[in-house]
Amino acid sequence: MNLLQIITLSIVEGVTEFLPISSTGHLILVSGLLKIIQSDFVKTFQIFIQAGAILAVLTLYFNTLRRNRRILFKIFISFLPAALTGLIFYRFIKTYLLGNQSVTIASLITGGIIIITIEKLLKNNNGKVSDLNHIGFFRAFIIGLFQSTSIIPGVSRAAASIIGGLAVGLNRETATVYSFLLAIPTISAATLYDLYKEKFIFSIEEMAILATGVIFSFFSALITVKFLIKFTAKHSFTAFGVYRIIIGLLFLFLLY
Repeated sequence: MNLLQIITLSIVEGVTEFLPISSTGHLILVSGLLKIIQSDFVKTFQIFIQAGAILAVLTLYFNTLRRNRRILFKIFISFLPAALTGLIFYRFIKTYLLGNQSVTIASLITGGIIIITIEKLLKNNNGKVSDLNHIGFFRAFIIGLFQSTSIIPGVSRAAASIIGGLAVGLNRETATVYSFLLAIPTISAATLYDLYKEKFIFSIEEMAILATGVIFSFFSALITVKFLIKFTAKHSFTAFGVYRIIIGLLFLFLLY
């Protein structure tokens, strides 16, 4: 990968990680447009740069987690379904799903339809749970089950966890913030497990590429998280559903 490709993918990751539009899906499709070969290192790069997005969340919500340690156990409960799913299907995911443009496009379009449908069902009902402390263990586990579907590229971890939150009665802002916090163990575990399984020994050049990716991912994610909190206070997620359908059809046209 050249510098422009590295920066482009890193910014795409940071911008899309917490939006309900699928960061993995966008990375796969943008890689296809940039003619980047899906080597093992490129796949690891796409996973590793998520660390930048996690650092952005930790920067913004460190005090929230420090002051409210009870939420940590609930996050762990939500994390378990995705962790087990990832462990069981790791090799299948990396071999057959990551880099699969057809699966990604289908997931983007299907996910968009689901988001629009759920928003129509909710209408003006924005959920009653507006405090992270009121998320019980049952709600946390159900959100985790929703998140586990995001092993499929294009589904979007953010979209799955936010929809799960809405389904159990969280309002949009609380569901969004909980999705941010849930990303910390989920993405950290995925990154560390990938490095462990692949037993990568990086060259100096590869380490420089990874470091560059994390930096650009961090700053773009920082901006995106702040934007999304303000957006959800006044708007539904319908626009993201429409976007998913449009981008899916666009990539379908461009790539095929």
